[in-house]
Amino acid sequence: MQNAGDSANSLSTGDAESDSPCIGVCTTLYDEICQGCGRTLAEVSNWVFFDPDEKAQVWNRIRAEGTAMRFQRQAKENKS
Repeated sequence: MQNAGDSANSLSTGDAESDSPCIGVCTTLYDEICQGCGRTLAEVSNWVFFDPDEKAQVWNRIRAEGTAMRFQRQAKENKS
């Protein structure tokens, strides 16, 4: 469960209420993984149909990978 100070589920750092990893930078130049949020095309397309457990599994995976722009942006903001 996320606490109010945890920005891991946020569109912009500090918004712990957001349910989607989307940061509005949607790009899949060379594969089927969005470089902005780290989700697969299938996960992006079906996100609204996922139950909370399925969403949590995706969040856990993209956090563990940490390669999406959303995590690079958050790391940069947290340094400031």
